[in-house]
Amino acid sequence: MKTLDLIVIEQAIEWLKQAQPIWLCTVLRTYGSAPRSAGSLLVATADGKYSGSLSGGCIEEDFLQQIAAQKFLQPSQTIRYGHGESEYRPNVALPCGGSIDLLVEYIQPSLDNIMMLETMNKALQGQLTLQKVVTLGQHAKLTQCEHPLSNTIEWLDQQIIINLQSCTTIFIACISAVALYCIEFASALGFNIIVCEDREEELRQITENPLADKVQLIQSFPSSYLDQHGCTTQTAILSLTHDPRIDDLTMMSALETPAFYIGAMGSKRNSENRLARLRECTDFSDETLSRIHAPIGLALGSKTPAEIALAIMADIVKTKNNI
Repeated sequence: MKTLDLIVIEQAIEWLKQAQPIWLCTVLRTYGSAPRSAGSLLVATADGKYSGSLSGGCIEEDFLQQIAAQKFLQPSQTIRYGHGESEYRPNVALPCGGSIDLLVEYIQPSLDNIMMLETMNKALQGQLTLQKVVTLGQHAKLTQCEHPLSNTIEWLDQQIIINLQSCTTIFIACISAVALYCIEFASALGFNIIVCEDREEELRQITENPLADKVQLIQSFPSSYLDQHGCTTQTAILSLTHDPRIDDLTMMSALETPAFYIGAMGSKRNSENRLARLRECTDFSDETLSRIHAPIGLALGSKTPAEIALAIMADIVKTKNNI
């Protein structure tokens, strides 16, 4: 399942190819309990069609009405919904009491603009990393970056800088019953999913499973792949096999990466034993070893594979959102 932002960009490209001008909106920052996070996208056309979300539904109607009234025809500008003042502040309050600042880009159909959005699409798919710079009143400019960036949006007076890169990736070291449920939940969340597996029977389980279409399957021992290819700061690495030959080596390789989440399944006792083994055979400091989430997942009293997977994915979302 694609992320909502990927769906928005792909729809924007399609409308431009149909010679329709579009309004591309990016959430810049929120205050209070506004429901959409910075970076969230919406695209709309003059006849009221749209894809994406600005606020979960409470301001979209007003925004579409303003577009129909031929508002927001500059190449780029900002508006605010909720408390505060801005030049184009709509007289609409958010029911949650918060506020949302938006970047609105009016984009005309052209080959250059289609190519720009296709490049943004590649960034959101993880094929490259971009920095999008918008000087208000002007069209955006894209610059390719060599290294992963933070997910922050910088707003410096008349200039806005947005980093574009892949969405959250779930790296699963070998298949297990819990891993299969993690794949389902991760797919529903719109995450990229990589499964590293080299065992014949477990490979059969995933290749003959409908879930196979939702993952990038790599036939390799997980730690070997991580040692060679690494991962980005947008990656969560999971080892869920209960096999120390897999879990221990995966954790050792994972700790050499900038992954934002590293976790291994096991009881408290098994997790303590694994930690002792890692202390004995590596030079990792206690601070580095503390990056490992073990026992993995939120403490929900989970018993079944599905419940354990739910606890794991909830913990990943919690960590990703810095809660």
